[in-house]
Amino acid sequence: MKETIKKGTLILCGLLIAIGVAGKVLPQEGNPAAAPVVAEKVLVPGGQSVGVKMDVRGVLIVGLEEIEGKNGEKVNPGLLSGLQIGDIIMEINGTEVYRAEEVQSLVNEARDTVKLKVKRNQRIFTVSISPVESGEDGLYKLGIWVKDKTAGIGTLTYYDPSNSTFGALGHGIVDPETNSILSVEAGVLLQSQVQEVSEGKNGDPGEIRGIFYHTSDPLGKLEKNNGFGVFGTAYDPIENPLYEKPIAVGTRDQVELGRAYILSTLSDNEIKRFEIEIEKIEEQDSPEDKSMVIRVTDEELLEESGGIVQGMSGSPIIQNDRIIGAVTHVFLKDPQRGYGIFIEWMLEESNLVEK
Repeated sequence: MKETIKKGTLILCGLLIAIGVAGKVLPQEGNPAAAPVVAEKVLVPGGQSVGVKMDVRGVLIVGLEEIEGKNGEKVNPGLLSGLQIGDIIMEINGTEVYRAEEVQSLVNEARDTVKLKVKRNQRIFTVSISPVESGEDGLYKLGIWVKDKTAGIGTLTYYDPSNSTFGALGHGIVDPETNSILSVEAGVLLQSQVQEVSEGKNGDPGEIRGIFYHTSDPLGKLEKNNGFGVFGTAYDPIENPLYEKPIAVGTRDQVELGRAYILSTLSDNEIKRFEIEIEKIEEQDSPEDKSMVIRVTDEELLEESGGIVQGMSGSPIIQNDRIIGAVTHVFLKDPQRGYGIFIEWMLEESNLVEK
């Protein structure tokens, strides 16, 4: 009998320790001796159309071309040195580079072999290149095309009132020519006003077209861009008129097949709730995109946009009064269907909050 009681005590202690580690433990009201309750994470759902404007850290190589020298010979110094489209030039001869025009200036200043600090994926290395004096304009060139800024329209996913952070898009901003995730040097989240919605059709995903406004008064600063969204810190609290209070986060094991809702802003520039169906849920034990397959069933949304269109990425997915994820992609051949990502992965990959 004593042995049985001892085992039961050990199991109970282990359970209490697990609860303590999992989250903040709060006593139940009116009964201090009652079992503890784990505080839930809460967020303000987004749904607002937002503009994302950011400077790229370093300059991104988006093209390689041959340069015709003064002797008439055509050569591509960048290609010969091993540079690739998608590489990011961080430094030239020890000077940090932030603007495309700085590349031309530093190369012409050197007029001789230059050393480039280059980032490719997660690897950083140094390359030495001898520029060619162009027979066309006399400038010294490396045979590369570079860019340093990007901007676009998307949807805010959430605002976290506990630490003033936000997440949007549900996927990273990539360079359309290289499909590379762009590194953030500086950037802002802006208010956006929808001007037009082009309907999605088979083979054409459609698009929300909008303009940035109040550019001198941004919503927040961008701090991170990765495969799970763009993240940063808001300057002031962000509210959603559909929700008086923040709502609980739904973990991936709480996501169910069946009815749910997305929050998006279309041509009337108001956040609206649209009905969807969750058709498939992927089993994921670590952060991945494409966590679930969703289908738009809301007649109003289907009539106006044909389903999911570009610019709706980041629209929060709500189920059972919890924010469970965000819209990420549309099926090119079926705009009524698309992918969503678990909100857990966005929060974890933001690296702006405690895990």
